[in-house]
This record gives sequence, structure tokens and C-alpha cells, in this order.
Amino acid sequence: MPKQRIAILGDGGWGTTLAVLLCNKGYPITLWGAFAGYTETMVKTRRNPKFLPGIKIPRSIKITSDIKSAVEDKEIVVLAVPSQYARSVLRKIKGYFAKKTIFLSVAKGIEISSSKRISEVIRAELGQVRLAVLSGPTIASEVAKGVPTTAVVVSTDKRIRKTIQEIFSTQRFRVYTNPDVIGVELGGSLKNVIAIACGVSDGLGFGTNTKAAILTRGLAEISRLGKAMGAKAETFSGVSGLGDLVTTCISKQSRNRRVGELIGKGKHLKEICQHMQMIAEGVPTAKSAYALSLKHKIDMPIIREVYHLLYKHKSPAQAVEDLMMRKSKEE
Repeated sequence: MPKQRIAILGDGGWGTTLAVLLCNKGYPITLWGAFAGYTETMVKTRRNPKFLPGIKIPRSIKITSDIKSAVEDKEIVVLAVPSQYARSVLRKIKGYFAKKTIFLSVAKGIEISSSKRISEVIRAELGQVRLAVLSGPTIASEVAKGVPTTAVVVSTDKRIRKTIQEIFSTQRFRVYTNPDVIGVELGGSLKNVIAIACGVSDGLGFGTNTKAAILTRGLAEISRLGKAMGAKAETFSGVSGLGDLVTTCISKQSRNRRVGELIGKGKHLKEICQHMQMIAEGVPTAKSAYALSLKHKIDMPIIREVYHLLYKHKSPAQAVEDLMMRKSKEE
């Protein structure tokens, strides 16, 4: 039986990593990038120096900037573009895919303009397509090098969950299944904002005590919002919740933690973003998360302080003082 043809939209580090992983399992892969000049370079060099340096891209992977040819006739379309560009990319593929196509979101973010999760954006643009989400503590460069990693695939359709699990699982990439789409998407998105807070702690020179406090109280905030939005509490203690949170908050490779570290050292957000090759999803998600906390009337003090640090020019020292001096309460 021939293997499913798969398109991966987004030639960043994670999209490229998944393309290589699936190609090595024998799947026919097309990798799409938005910029023709860069995709042409990738075709010639079989490298992705900006987003995944040091990893060779197999010649059997088709690399293109033609989104129509990337999507048409594919059984699975993986959406691996930054969350704030997801809607514009989805609008470009309307009419090019089959009714049975499975759409798999691997982006971790919440749209600023609508406060929608990416699966909701997909539904809004493409209707009732077959849909799943893949998330977890998955640093692209580690997965690309074969470091043992776990992830979770979620869908309301059990058959789709099992299909994606089977396709993506390898000896070094273990995929679990879960039906809680809301919980997994929120966990994967909001942990980036908490990672910024951990980075600020690092930039200020604080220690393990502080980071442990941010991690645990940050997880409590994510769980409160998740439950208010219909997620299952236990999801946030799993791979896509606590697992992803810990990884992003402690890894030296975490872009979100790095943004926070530079903020803690006195750098301004605009200056930081100008020097970053890849988008730190926690920066736009801080706006979305803060808006969701207000909408659902959920107290999220760490999320609130990160929002004020990034967008209201609040000083890190003042943010720390305001967090520590809040009214005493039970845990």
C-alpha cells in the first residue's frame, strides 16, 4: 500500500525537521516556504542554514515556494508556519486540497486579532476539515539529531489520532494520543509566555528558587484558564503541558526564554526582535493570553506582568515587586 503524500507548509526549523523525519520513514514529502529565493537556495544546497543549521535535507524531499503544487493531491497537510501568519497561508490553499485531506497543526500560538487557537483558525478558514494538532516538548534541533523525544497528537476523531500517531512515531520520536484539543493547544501556546518570565528571571540573575516558582505558578495559571475554556485539568500535567513548559523554560535553545533574558538585562523588545532569525511565539501570544484572561475573568498575574513588560514598558524590577507583594492567599 503506497504511503500518504504529505505537504509541510513552513520551512522553519520545526517544519524542516518533520520533513526529514517523515522522509526517513519513506513518506513522499513536499516542503513549502514562502520566499522563493530562500527555497531555491535550499534546493541547491540541501541545507536550511537560517532555521536548522547542520542538518542535511534528503534529495527526495521536494522543496518549493509554489503553494498550489505543494498542497494539491496530498493526503496530509502540516501547518508549520508561525501562528500569526496561519490565516493568510490557509487562505492561499482554498480549493487546492481534497475533502479527505487531514490538516495537522504543529504551530504553538494564539492569533492576536481573534484570540483563537490555530485549530479554530483552520476551521474558520477551511470549514469542517479533518483536523489534528501535534504538540509537546520538541526542540527542533534535538529531534533532527535523533535525541529521544515525546509528543502528543490530539483530535476529536480517534481514527485521525491513530493515523497521525502511526505516521510520525519512530524509535526516537514517541507520539501519544489525547482527545483534549483545547488543553493541548493552550498548554503549547501559553508555556511560551511563562518561558519569557523564566528568561527575565535569568536576566536578572535570580536562581533556581525563582524559576521553580515561575514554573509552578505559571502552570497553575495555564490550568485555570484552560479549565475555564473547557480543557481537562489532567492535560496540563502531561507531555504537552508540564513537559513542554519545563523544556521551554530551561533550555538554552529556547527563543522565548532568550527574549525574556534579554528583557531582564535591560534590552527593549523592538531591538531584540530585530536581531532574531526566528519568531519567538511567546511575544505575540502574551497579548492573546492577556486578552483571554480578561475575557474569562481568570487571574493570571505572571501572564499579566509579561504583557506589561513587553508592551507597556514596565521595568523587570517593578514587575518582580508587584508579583511578590500581591495579597497573601492559599496555594
